[in-house]
Amino acid sequence: MSIWMMIIVVAYLCVIGYLGFRGFKTTKSATDYMLGGRSVHPYVMAMSYGATFISTSAIVGFGGAAGVFGMGLLWLTVMNIFIGIFIAFWVFGGRTRRMGLRLDAHTFPELLGRRFQSRFIQGAVAIIIFLFIPLYASAVLIGAAKYISSQFSVDYNVALFVFSVIIALYVVMGGIKGVMYTDALQGTIMLFGMTALLIMTYVKMGGVTAAHQSLTDMAALVPEKLQAGGHQGWTSMPKFGAPSWWVLVSTIIMGVGIGVLAQPQLAVRYMTVKSGKELNRAIPIGGVFIMMVTGVAYVVGALSNVHFQQTLGKVSIVAAKGDVEAIIPMYLQSAMPEWFSILFMLTLISAAMSTLSSQFHVMGTSLGRDLVEESMGRKNNGGGVLATRGAVFVGILISVYLSYIIELKFGKTGTSIVARGTAIFFGLCACAFLPMYVGALWSRSITKAGAIAGMLSGSVFSLFWMVFIQEKASSALLLCNRLFGTRSLAIHLVDGKEVFSSMGPIVWAYVDPLMIGLPLSVLMTVAVSCFSKKTAEDHLDRCMGTKS
Repeated sequence: MSIWMMIIVVAYLCVIGYLGFRGFKTTKSATDYMLGGRSVHPYVMAMSYGATFISTSAIVGFGGAAGVFGMGLLWLTVMNIFIGIFIAFWVFGGRTRRMGLRLDAHTFPELLGRRFQSRFIQGAVAIIIFLFIPLYASAVLIGAAKYISSQFSVDYNVALFVFSVIIALYVVMGGIKGVMYTDALQGTIMLFGMTALLIMTYVKMGGVTAAHQSLTDMAALVPEKLQAGGHQGWTSMPKFGAPSWWVLVSTIIMGVGIGVLAQPQLAVRYMTVKSGKELNRAIPIGGVFIMMVTGVAYVVGALSNVHFQQTLGKVSIVAAKGDVEAIIPMYLQSAMPEWFSILFMLTLISAAMSTLSSQFHVMGTSLGRDLVEESMGRKNNGGGVLATRGAVFVGILISVYLSYIIELKFGKTGTSIVARGTAIFFGLCACAFLPMYVGALWSRSITKAGAIAGMLSGSVFSLFWMVFIQEKASSALLLCNRLFGTRSLAIHLVDGKEVFSSMGPIVWAYVDPLMIGLPLSVLMTVAVSCFSKKTAEDHLDRCMGTKS
């Protein structure tokens, strides 16, 4: 590491430390610790939302996945902007903020629990978040630790430990204020870093048209294994119904694109601003941020094939020796000048820190406030702050352990751990929470029993599909093989050869849990609500703001 790199990193950490300290000094109550006092500036809110949403998962993980699948991932950027920003802020944000204020809700589980007058819902949502967000957090940690390890030439485990400790310090002390202040700075750095990366990539490859034409001309160089899975080149979508198509469309694009609406660490940000007008002011800021950060990552990830083919005579996944998450770091090291590596190092570190800090914070509030204090009734005078701080430590320990184990088992197998881990969590949140969340905001007919039925059916069925049906996930989790002697119940042997169960173009082993779990959750929510006890009208009036 050069002296300049060391100075910049130390200066960066000092600024982050100051912002975390400022969050700590201005945190006086539970509302401050969990919602920033409901008075966060729209720029800070928008950048925090975007920086939390987009992390190393998008840049290293999904950027690396674009190196494998190609420009098709840009559909995820379209989904991220339309659903993740426009629909989320304009349609969901205002209602969530107003209902949260009326019910004095401080967290996503508390909002749903109070809307349906159910401690069970609050506790169950908190448990689902606390059990599964470490998987998402570990995916982000893996991406960050890999990059830091390669950039500073330190052991992966050392990078993992030091990085986690730094984030833990300002999350525990500064709460959501510390998180959002640092997010805003980190988001701004990400925006500048990704803009510079796009410009320099196109300059290096002879311009926009030349770069994309070179990538199109490489279609014949797609590795045989990917061609067999339906890959048709890096500027084309995979064949409809082929394994690559199902992974790209159902798991990555649909799973992440829809799942963003029910992300607890994002939904809580709607409740941090003063008014709906400030939410609307945040929409263009968030839209530009998402377009630049995700779009650039996917374009550069796909174009890395041109660079590696011209310099090494290999496509990206071959050059990276099957390690999907290594594609972007390798590209930066070999294609960009040394000074740029410092800027982009800060970009990636910022991306990871912003998402992880929010994940750790929501883990803490889920376990500390929602489960221990509210659902189990063990309140103290701190309004959940003390329990939340303790729970943050527990969540961090779990995430770090998962990051160590997952990398140890799957780090060199060609599995896109970061992208898959992110997609699994987003899909699970959509199946478990989205129907109930939509019903809470807009429907007077969705009952407590219906909300519980939808949440349980969506989450249980998603997990079942993940563990026993979807081939990539069930193979990694090993439980299906140990119980039934096959890596998926949708694969059976005929004359010693594997045969995939299918119905028309649908190959069940490739279908993401979201495609089955979300419709089932919606059906159960509506059906059970039709035959269960209705919510009292005066409570609905209070929630919806319809009582004069």
